[in-house]
Amino acid sequence: MSLASLLMLFLAPSFAQNGNGYITINGNLKDAKTKNALFFAYVTIPSSHVGTVTNSEGNFTFKISPLLNANEVEFSHLGYITKRVPVETLRKGNTEVLLEPASIPLDEITVRPIDVEKLVADAIAKIPYNYSDNPNMLTGFYRETIKQRRDYISISEAVLDIYKAPYKNLSGMDRIKIFKGRKSINVKKADTLAVKLQGGPNVSLLLDIAKNIEVLFPEDYRNYYNFTLEDMVTIDKKINYVVGFAQKEGVTEPLYYGRLYIDTKNLAITNAQFSLNIDNKDEAAKLFVLKKPRGVKFMPTSTSYYVNYTEYNGRYYLSYVRNELSFKANWNRRIFNTSYTVTAEMAITDRDLINVNKFPYRDILKSSDILSETVAAFNDDDFWGEYNFIQPEESIQDAIKKYGKRLKRLNEE
Repeated sequence: MSLASLLMLFLAPSFAQNGNGYITINGNLKDAKTKNALFFAYVTIPSSHVGTVTNSEGNFTFKISPLLNANEVEFSHLGYITKRVPVETLRKGNTEVLLEPASIPLDEITVRPIDVEKLVADAIAKIPYNYSDNPNMLTGFYRETIKQRRDYISISEAVLDIYKAPYKNLSGMDRIKIFKGRKSINVKKADTLAVKLQGGPNVSLLLDIAKNIEVLFPEDYRNYYNFTLEDMVTIDKKINYVVGFAQKEGVTEPLYYGRLYIDTKNLAITNAQFSLNIDNKDEAAKLFVLKKPRGVKFMPTSTSYYVNYTEYNGRYYLSYVRNELSFKANWNRRIFNTSYTVTAEMAITDRDLINVNKFPYRDILKSSDILSETVAAFNDDDFWGEYNFIQPEESIQDAIKKYGKRLKRLNEE
């Protein structure tokens, strides 16, 4: 299954504690030196499976159950020193959390022969040993948005139950079930084209490259890719190789380029950031579009994919994935193109390694399903309750607020 072929609010106070006793804290994560926002950073309770991520503006909202007896919240980001902040400090208000860039102590680096291609091959071979060899149950928060130019035409969100199959022997299929979801369609009415993302959360799970390595590197990948050692960085107090990869000259089919982050000691792939080569736009377009009206020309303009893992007791687990596709659509005989951006992200907010139930196939969200057609409209300010979610960017918040007012007016008429 090809990744490309499938890819086609909540406003909380700075601190709140509801009747169920869980605490809600808001804040912003920044670089301590530059004061730039740190996006897609992991926010978690130490020694637990509960967490969320910062959004593209560095903002986070985190809900903490009293059952966790949490004293601290941990913040980690690629290239920065992991930091723990007392819960009591975060409860005081909308908190700015600063992370210090991490330097690399050279005496801790494990020296290996500089054969980068072999390094990647060894990392792939060690997947069954570095990732969970038992099934586990995940709770995930998923959001997908579709923009026409600068305006949102679709926003869909869901809390998901996910059965995660073992990584050992790369066997077994993951399964997704919608626990709770909502949508807003036509926040601004699209003028000529209805854009829909097929597969939704299934696409995000496909981005789990440790589970689906063939999505990025097929069995004969060495014939198609060049690898280079670009840098060394610290992730969660551990030193990682930064391995760049790109398709070889003479390879004409659209392949991926980007970076893998590989732990220097156990060779676990901890992070990956990559894009599809769309120089050959006609061939790249064939990978994305499943169905389109006659007379519409589809032209991809950019793609990006991001996947992150966190370590717990010597094993690595999927924590966050994001994919984005921008393209232009032009009807025959029209002068101007219309630009669209489709974005989807999923954060694993909780994980259960003991109570694992493989729910029936009839209950799963299929790869042919469209999320916005399976969930109800926005109608409740406290829709997510105690469940953790990714704090929406300001533009998404504004769009949802506008839609909520429109829906309220319709209900009153």
